[in-house]
Formats: sequence, structure tokens, C-alpha cells
Amino acid sequence: MSFAQLLSEDRRLVVLRLLSAAPEYTLNAFVLRHGLEAVGHAMSTDQLATELAWLAEQGLLDLSAVADVTVGGIIVARLTSRGADVAAGRVVTPGVKRPEPGVNDMMALGLNLIRGKMGG
Repeated sequence: MSFAQLLSEDRRLVVLRLLSAAPEYTLNAFVLRHGLEAVGHAMSTDQLATELAWLAEQGLLDLSAVADVTVGGIIVARLTSRGADVAAGRVVTPGVKRPEPGVNDMMALGLNLIRGKMGG
């Protein structure tokens, strides 16, 4: 496995874990990007959109747009029940890293960092 593939699989898991901890299992791409940065995954808006599209194709999350994405709209991601199973390690999906024991603490840290950045 290449290092780029390892990073991509880990980013996908982090997205699912952040959504699993969010109210209504829903976050917009702006907040997801800050959450990824908080746990060491800085990435461009285009990279995040690509990862979200891939996760949606796998049936792990649903995507919607608040406004036209092509003119700066906001992408909103909502975790599916299958995505929740993958995030919790109950189901293995090729292309998504399987969570290791004890990662709940890291996701809580990431969410707390997001809340601190967002003033909430």
C-alpha cells in the first residue's frame, strides 16, 4: 500500500468518525475540513470534495448542497447506517481504514478542537 493510499483511507475513516459524533450525523464540508485539520489531515477543498464523493458512491454517506456547488455552495454530508457501522468497526469496507481500539478519544479531541475554533 502506498503512503498516499494510507492517508486517503485514514481521511475517509476520520470523516466517518466525525459524522458519527455530530448532531444528527450531519456536518458541512467547512466543518469537516476543520475537523480533519485538527487531527492532522490538512487538505484542499477539492480533495475533501473528492473524498466525500467517493464515500457517497460507497453508500457510507449522503451528500446534499445548500446552494449550487459550482458557484461556491456548501456541501452537507450525512452519515448512513452503513457508514456508522464502518466508523464503529462493525463492517470493513475496502478503501476505508478500520478503526483501532481507543480512537474514540482522538475523535473527541478533534470535535473539541473544532468547537474551540468555531467559538461553540
